Amino acid sequence: MAEIVLINPRFEVSYWGLEHALPLMYKRANLPTACLPLLAALTPPPHRMTLLDENVEAIDFDRVAQADIVALTGMTVQKDRMREILEELKRRGVMTVVGGPWVTVRENAFDGLADVIFVGEAETTWPQFLRDYESGQWQSRYEQLERTDMTTVPIPRYDLLKMRHYLFGSIQFSRGCPFQCEFCDIIVTFGRKPRLKQNEQVIRELEALRAAGMEIAFIVDDNLIGNKKAIKSLLTAVADWQRREGYPFTFFTEASLDLADDPELLQAMVDANITCVFVGIESPNEESLRETKKFQNLRAGGTSLEKIHVIQNAGLEVWCGMILGFDHDDSTIFAAHREYIQTSRILHAMVGMLAAIPKTPLYDRLAAAGRLDEVHERDFGTNVTPLLMSPDELRDGYIQLVRELYEPNAYFGRLEQLFLSDGLDFGRTRAAWLRRHPLAWLKAKSVNLARALVVFTQLMRGVPSAKLRREYRRRMLRALRRRPDPMVLFVYALKCAMHYHHYTLAEQMAAERRVVNTF
Repeated sequence: MAEIVLINPRFEVSYWGLEHALPLMYKRANLPTACLPLLAALTPPPHRMTLLDENVEAIDFDRVAQADIVALTGMTVQKDRMREILEELKRRGVMTVVGGPWVTVRENAFDGLADVIFVGEAETTWPQFLRDYESGQWQSRYEQLERTDMTTVPIPRYDLLKMRHYLFGSIQFSRGCPFQCEFCDIIVTFGRKPRLKQNEQVIRELEALRAAGMEIAFIVDDNLIGNKKAIKSLLTAVADWQRREGYPFTFFTEASLDLADDPELLQAMVDANITCVFVGIESPNEESLRETKKFQNLRAGGTSLEKIHVIQNAGLEVWCGMILGFDHDDSTIFAAHREYIQTSRILHAMVGMLAAIPKTPLYDRLAAAGRLDEVHERDFGTNVTPLLMSPDELRDGYIQLVRELYEPNAYFGRLEQLFLSDGLDFGRTRAAWLRRHPLAWLKAKSVNLARALVVFTQLMRGVPSAKLRREYRRRMLRALRRRPDPMVLFVYALKCAMHYHHYTLAEQMAAERRVVNTF
């Protein structure tokens, strides 16, 4: 038997981390990393697993060092903290194993620090390692050569996490994406053939997540609609379960822009009570999209702006990813991005500079051309040497663009255009169900009003800037006058809290002339 501690290292402050907003909502982290409860479920008795998310609680190294095995997972933005933890554990003589996205693409990242590394998925290699450990004959490297059969994945052990400290829950329906974007490591890790869980399997996971006290969940699939036919069936099953149970969940997820081309799929997402979808727009520059093989954003049927509006008009708020620094980007790209995001009515635009991840086609191409600079990555925020701009020009233009996007008038202008002027009809399926159930309707209205007041009170207490507090009061009052719905008020309060995070992040970058992680 082994005592195992699995650690998710602390993130640096980032766009999606919401670190500045979380205290306003009495939370410590945005959502749990999906592999923590999954690996716990894959660990057979009599081994004992303890999950430790450093974003929720500090690492007690004295206690952790007593474990037989300490495992770490981590993404690219966690790599520095991963190294710090491994160095401390190495000094204490602890056996360490490392897996996750970063070590999968940079296998030598922790040479001399990690006793075992896991490359790629681990549904078969993790149990194999534990069997090898019991026999005293473990390997230093494990790689799962066959893609995981998602229908065999167990229900994650949410019960081993301190779920009350997370703002959202997380759940996975599928893995894999059929597209071939040059910069993306998803197809490296999960492949281009989407693999889905069974309908009943997902429902059991939802019930487990509900038992853990969650009401809002991020469907973490990198592209939920990679297999459109299969996901329609799954979403129909989720919608049926939601209706039977009184819509206990609100979801948000990620999907490719071709979602706009399928009205039936859009409706299936709305019926399942998905209210927000993150879309990889990447660039308004079509030549940049061709360069990076983002062909799905160039398909016939309308411009990308028109397709965004189709998705919004269906009742889904669109968040997006944007990238600066493609080979076809010159100094005019910053204004083009700003105009595009304002016209699209997208509030939450995660703008980043192009970065080359090892094992991706982009990395290989730029390495062959001598255009990768790992040394200057910390100074300029990217390891890519841009083609039509200097590194300083790219970094400074990027920081200025982010400041402009999250300047209060710009941000709230997009918010009010989408929610007040255009009346984004989000959560319409749940709202229709509530109207048919008066007691549930009254409870939902009361809960949302109470939550809106709590977040608003926290904004007034926790935001140090009097100017921002006045702005939040003014915007909330305008929403109350024009759309006096408790659900809208709650969403508006959350949007104010998220604005505080994005605005603070942008101002810090400008003051330090240093790029903060967007991912």
